[in-house]
Amino acid sequence: MAESMKVADIGVKVAEKAAKKTAKKAWGCMTFMLNLLAMVIVVVLLLVGVIWWLDGYTHHGEAVEVPDLQGVDYSRAMRMLDEKGLLLVANDSTYIKEMAAGAIVLQQPVPGSKVKAGRVIYVTINSLTLPREVIPDLIENSSYREAQAKLAAIGFEMLPPILVDGEKDWVLGIKCEGRNLVAGDMVARGSQLSLVIGNGLVGDEASFVEWGDAGSEADLETGGEDETDTFVEVDEAGNE
Repeated sequence: MAESMKVADIGVKVAEKAAKKTAKKAWGCMTFMLNLLAMVIVVVLLLVGVIWWLDGYTHHGEAVEVPDLQGVDYSRAMRMLDEKGLLLVANDSTYIKEMAAGAIVLQQPVPGSKVKAGRVIYVTINSLTLPREVIPDLIENSSYREAQAKLAAIGFEMLPPILVDGEKDWVLGIKCEGRNLVAGDMVARGSQLSLVIGNGLVGDEASFVEWGDAGSEADLETGGEDETDTFVEVDEAGNE
């Protein structure tokens, strides 16, 4: 009988220990699950917050129409874009004589495009200064007509030529506002140039005419000589 009671006590104690052990495991598992659930909730809340912030920062779903900036002054174009929440950047320049300096020539994106606020609009503006061109090698190397055509094609304004003693219509110099130019000089496009060309008088013939006293191009071509014929009256006997 006593032995049966001992066995029963031992069984109760073993059962109690097993129950405690099971309860402890269950509690640990529950704690883990609760912690895991809490972490998931935190992550979800963070994601929702980030998405909400990005949505507000990028103005998700809002589109801005790009205005037409061609021909508009750069400063005014900047104000126009600022009112729409857009940015303006000039990334290139060109020169068009018919357009005002600083006016916008091209833009990207093109007018009418739908973009998000904060988008950068890149533009090409008309140069604020005249581009400079190289004077080609024309002096003592070209005829008047050839040199005039070349310089006009580059963009220079050609004034009447300056005539000096020398081979007719041969380019002997180039002047710009009284300054003598040489090949390789850089001159603003649109500048007024005068070609110095020969008047056809060379050698001893040239000594009869002083430059600046010739009067006209026609006089220079004839050397300034009086072309009036002289007649002598002769009688029937042949006497003068």
